[in-house]
Amino acid sequence: MSLTDTAIRNAKPKDQAYKLTDEKGLYLLVSQSGKYFRQDYRFGGKRKTLSHGVYPKLSLKEAREKRDEAHRLLQNDIDPGLHKKMVKMKLRKQTENSLQAIAMEWYAKFKHTWTEGHARTIISRLENNVFPWLGEKAIADIKPPELLAVLRRIEERGALETAHRVKQICGQVFRYAIATGRAERDPSNDLRGALPPTRPKSMATITELDKVGELLRAIDGYRGNLITRCALQLAPLVFVRPGELRHAEWKEIDLEKGEWKIPAAKMKMRTTHIVPLADQAVRILEEIKPLTGLGQYVFPSLRPGSRPMSENTVLAALRRLGFAKEEMSGHGFRAMASTILHEQGWQPDVIERQLAHAERNKVKAAYNHAQYLPERRKMMQTWADYLDNLKGGEQVRRDEDIS
Repeated sequence: MSLTDTAIRNAKPKDQAYKLTDEKGLYLLVSQSGKYFRQDYRFGGKRKTLSHGVYPKLSLKEAREKRDEAHRLLQNDIDPGLHKKMVKMKLRKQTENSLQAIAMEWYAKFKHTWTEGHARTIISRLENNVFPWLGEKAIADIKPPELLAVLRRIEERGALETAHRVKQICGQVFRYAIATGRAERDPSNDLRGALPPTRPKSMATITELDKVGELLRAIDGYRGNLITRCALQLAPLVFVRPGELRHAEWKEIDLEKGEWKIPAAKMKMRTTHIVPLADQAVRILEEIKPLTGLGQYVFPSLRPGSRPMSENTVLAALRRLGFAKEEMSGHGFRAMASTILHEQGWQPDVIERQLAHAERNKVKAAYNHAQYLPERRKMMQTWADYLDNLKGGEQVRRDEDIS
């Protein structure tokens, strides 16, 4: 006699578990712990039992459908029990190796190296733009056209720059999957040129005061090489060109006087340039001097030899801290200082002289390395103090006249 929904609902547990039979091997096992659909079958001359699910989460109709599917597998000489285990293993493996699972693993591993705001941006871009469409798919199975479809969706809503950044984030996730043995290639590499380029922008920099504070705190928390950290810390205090910072030599620096005199041969405009060193800059140089002071360069290469630091070292450190190339660059410290100092009301000539920008009058240019030096000393110390305030989280008005 076939089972009915009413009979199943009315079945009460007894001291011993018992069966209510249906058809074709299907039955309901009633016990103190619940009601379970089971199916007995024979495969390879052995009697086996297949579990289909728990009532009422699984209805009688659904249980019969599972039973019929098991019979179809048996007719094709497939053990339904083994088939079920293989499907579960595949689904579990797919879940463990899904884009979302690996992206979250990557995010958890690296988020401590980013600023809090940048970490929020990364996860938001993944959750809003990628996971809903590709999150559950095994990362190794994702093809370039599937990733492109996700990026096109972002582009079509007018967020082209976001599309490019999402592509970069996905590329990092795919490369992490490759490194950990769960993917063989990065499909984002095949999408070069698939998105229209963004409009050229000025040098990537950060000028929002809260984000400047985040950047400075991130730099102080840098866990890499001491030489790299000191170079990162000094960069916003002196805002020289990246090449000038990398090639700084101890013979050019007078810590007692608080001054760094860069010879003309090293300057873009081929004129001597004086950089007044704020107290904070002097402390950074005093910290690194025991390590590099006996050598030629303040920031020598991390590799053995007598070369200065690589041009990619600071950039790589910024990326490690979570700042994308569109957000911050080595030149960005100059743009940051220029923008904020101009807005704070410092005399433009003082700022431009400290930035060592071109002097149109060639005769004047030959003698202007000390021009506005008292004003520049004051500005550089005030600027360093201002950055300390931002780093400490203080809300300093952007338009405050600190001159």
